[in-house]
Amino acid sequence: MKVRPANAVFENVNIIDIAEEGKGVGKTDDLVLFIEKAVPGDIVDVEVYRKKKNFGEAKIIHLKQLSAYRTEPFCEHFGTCGGCKWQHMTYEAQLQFKQKSVADALSRLAKLDVSNMLPIVPSPHDRYYRNKLEFTFSDKRWLYDGENRESETLDMNALGFHIPGRFDKILDVKHCYLQEDPSNDLRNAIRDFAKEHNISFYNLKHHEGALRNLIIRTSSSGELMVIVVFAYPEEGQVELLMEYVQRHFPQITSLLYIINQKKNDTIFDQEVITWNGPQYIHEGMDEVIFRIGPKSFYQTNAVQAKRLYEITRDFAEFTGNELVYDLYTGAGTIANFIAKHVNKVVGVEYVPSAIEDAKINSNINNITNTDFYAGDMKDVLDQNFTATHGKPDVIITDPPRAGMHADVVARLMEIEAEKIVYVSCNPATQARDMLVLNEKYDVVKIQPVDMFPHTQHVENVLLLKLKK
Repeated sequence: MKVRPANAVFENVNIIDIAEEGKGVGKTDDLVLFIEKAVPGDIVDVEVYRKKKNFGEAKIIHLKQLSAYRTEPFCEHFGTCGGCKWQHMTYEAQLQFKQKSVADALSRLAKLDVSNMLPIVPSPHDRYYRNKLEFTFSDKRWLYDGENRESETLDMNALGFHIPGRFDKILDVKHCYLQEDPSNDLRNAIRDFAKEHNISFYNLKHHEGALRNLIIRTSSSGELMVIVVFAYPEEGQVELLMEYVQRHFPQITSLLYIINQKKNDTIFDQEVITWNGPQYIHEGMDEVIFRIGPKSFYQTNAVQAKRLYEITRDFAEFTGNELVYDLYTGAGTIANFIAKHVNKVVGVEYVPSAIEDAKINSNINNITNTDFYAGDMKDVLDQNFTATHGKPDVIITDPPRAGMHADVVARLMEIEAEKIVYVSCNPATQARDMLVLNEKYDVVKIQPVDMFPHTQHVENVLLLKLKK
């Protein structure tokens, strides 16, 4: 095998695929190359900047032929920001490659027949589709080429997103296309006000400074939640900023703040303090209303989440008499959404606060045929659990990206429900779990769903039926 230096140049490389990180994939005689900002169909000259045994990472030095899939990115932060990495591909091409990634995972890893796969469901909106964003304050702004790093007048404060691979560097975001108004106006106004009034931005290395995070949640009902996270504010700074935000953005229905002096940004163990309004907003899905608090989990693409849950419900073909287990139920979104179509739903979730949200969502909708339990799935879903609650007719499972624990998969094999609807945000781990499940189950339907345009992420729904 030839040895190539890390800075080797390759000419006329055909881009044949796209990888999960959003990088184009090309091949040389002895090396697979992952190439920044390359699109399948491009022909490029590249320079390798990092090399491993049988693959390398490279950047384009000459774009010789443009792919038909290529388009002009619409965001000025593209390529620096870690989000929306597929902006340089047409949305139609993105859908095509997401469908391919699901097919590849299921056929190669799980050896499944994917000939019955349905066409991917596109998102009706490819911009301003998120209902939640979290921004970070930092006094270590990411500097672009050409900025004088030695200048004493250089403004180093930023409010935006982490640079990929750099925990201590924050991109100062001017306009983000992920969340609808007034998200951008809010972020920019708060940043400018803080600078004008000398409210310090957080230092991620030394853990000092007043302002730490800004969380904005919107809903289709028009309600708006804003959470300002402080670290070490000086006297009067909390009141100064919160009064400004309330005065200049009267459309905020829930204005909250947190004092977080931990070493990490998570707020789940932090006290939320109300400045104005209730500590929640509402989101609607059909006739079901969901109460969303500052710590609640809710699908960030609400419009497409409704479509995802409709597919889940329709795949199950409920008759009204079913006992359903909803595993990894979160805040009980799927459980409450399907409750009126079945006899009973039993939801299980690891996070106790999410289970409390699930119960609240049942109560405010007068749903009386749901039960929710908190605990580690592999420990909760034992023989005693099914003996107590009954054998389910249908199991809905929507695990995190890591997929289901092996013990949970084994337990599903023991329970032998007639149907399993498996919702996944990671087709690779879904395929891994199917290697076991397909011993007893046939895959009847496959439905990819695009929840996150301009990213590599894709949801996939499988309908499994017990083999006769």
